[in-house]
Amino acid sequence: MKLKTLLRSALIGAACLAAAAQASAQQPTVLNLGFVGRATAPEGVAMQSFADEIKAKTNGRIEIRLHPGGALGGDREVLEGLQLGTVDLAVPSTSVIANFVPDVQVFDIPFLFRDFDHAQAVLDGPIGQEILAKFKAKGLQGLAFGGIGFRQLTNSKRPVNGPEDVKGLKIRTQENQIHLQVWRALGALPTPMALPEVFTALQQGVVDGQENPIGAILNNKFGQVQKYLTLTNHAFTPVGFVMGPRPFEALSAADKQLFLDAAKRAMQVCKDEVAKVEKTGVDELRKQGLQVVEKVDTAKFQELLKPAFAELGKRFGDATIARIKDQK
Repeated sequence: MKLKTLLRSALIGAACLAAAAQASAQQPTVLNLGFVGRATAPEGVAMQSFADEIKAKTNGRIEIRLHPGGALGGDREVLEGLQLGTVDLAVPSTSVIANFVPDVQVFDIPFLFRDFDHAQAVLDGPIGQEILAKFKAKGLQGLAFGGIGFRQLTNSKRPVNGPEDVKGLKIRTQENQIHLQVWRALGALPTPMALPEVFTALQQGVVDGQENPIGAILNNKFGQVQKYLTLTNHAFTPVGFVMGPRPFEALSAADKQLFLDAAKRAMQVCKDEVAKVEKTGVDELRKQGLQVVEKVDTAKFQELLKPAFAELGKRFGDATIARIKDQK
């Protein structure tokens, strides 16, 4: 009798262990993805499409958990988190990635790209892929490049019709040396600041203005604390879809390829979303009360920036800049 009881207990215990092991095996791998934009921003919509694709194509084995709005920190903080292993994925601006991978700074040269199609062709082409491959040496895994549009200038002081109107304006910039150099050359007083801090800084008058793509201006509600919008199109804003090296290496070969392919598709979704936002975004900002300057003589800006362009040509190589500008 005792033997039967022991055998029954052993069988029950084995069954419980098997059930526990099966339940454990069914638990998905959860990866945390942080970004500073809102969930409704172009990059937010793109990241949701990425998360949906990964979940669908792995039958739920891998779950991407989104943390929009700077919930895991600004661009610099999430990049540091990727290196430390506290963040798994991020989609920061290359302007901030430049502090970790200096080669991407070439994309910050003002008036470098003709339009979004030109920029995406460069980012997806040999130049972009050569730079993306350099992420690994910096403790980052590059998945894909994309963009959230051309940057426009807003401020609370006066309409900006030309570079002479920029002088003396306190402009929030990204934490990027080229941006600082360019705005100083135009006579502004640039102040680097993480995106989640900008609304309050504008509201309190710590800075007079900021520059961002239309989608970011809308999603961060900057129209509530600004009076003037100038469509300068002065710089394109690429983003890098980046992963921590440890979670990437933990993937199977097939899953690695899935992540790379899905990341590229997500960047196309982002591009499509930017196009939608820009169709109606300027009118929406007008409705919010902003005075819009649409016709801008960008040649005047470029003339004033000639010394900066010469210096940047020496730094990155005139041949590299020509390769970018000649990309079809």
